[in-house]
Amino acid sequence: MKINLTRIKPVVGYSHFVHLGLIVLLPIFVYVLVRLDFVQLAFGLVLLSKWRVFAVKPRYWPALIRNNAVDAFVGISIVVFMTHTDAASWQLVWAGLYGLWLVFLKPGSKVWQVSLQALIGQMMGLTALFLAGGSTPLLWLVAAGWSICYLSARHFYSSFDEPHTALYAYTWGYFSGALIWVLGHWLVFYGSIAQATLLLSVIGLVGAAIYYLEETDKLSLLLKRQLVFGMVAVVLVILVLSGWGDNPFSQ
Repeated sequence: MKINLTRIKPVVGYSHFVHLGLIVLLPIFVYVLVRLDFVQLAFGLVLLSKWRVFAVKPRYWPALIRNNAVDAFVGISIVVFMTHTDAASWQLVWAGLYGLWLVFLKPGSKVWQVSLQALIGQMMGLTALFLAGGSTPLLWLVAAGWSICYLSARHFYSSFDEPHTALYAYTWGYFSGALIWVLGHWLVFYGSIAQATLLLSVIGLVGAAIYYLEETDKLSLLLKRQLVFGMVAVVLVILVLSGWGDNPFSQ
């Protein structure tokens, strides 16, 4: 469902510059709150920045929540990343990247921009999920991972004239949840990146690339085979070389 956002998002005039100024200030306020150890307030500020979702009639809320979910994933992930380092320089880097996201990438509506938004949102969301909630019950990890992947897929397909968007998104969410359920019993991390995040990012990236190239008539049979073979090779390398305890290849 397409929703006209012109009434709740200023695009011209004085209000537009006020809106842009508030966007620029958001990463600064988040950084300050994290430095002052008001982490909950930082999370609340990110969520409060989505107030426009509820500035319309309730029947539009589900669609607007889906449309704004990826941006929320990025904002929440930035706060998580900031709280997992004590270095002010790194926290400034994350705040700067958040500002770039808000000003340059998030407003984009071209196909490649929306696709990139979805991929970034999913990867950052999953990374933050396992980084902050790796010790939570597996059921919660599966539910949260399913939500992140499902909503990211909905965002990805929103720029295409795809009649089966819901079906594809539910399928990807189910696959992601199932993979998290299996790998969640043996959580393996590469630095700060969980194995499930890496696998879903690789598979999702290749799947999105194949779909994008197919929709833009740029996908040849040879290129498709190369992408699939490359994905399978990377997945096998990740699985074989992971620290599985009794796995002889991990010694």
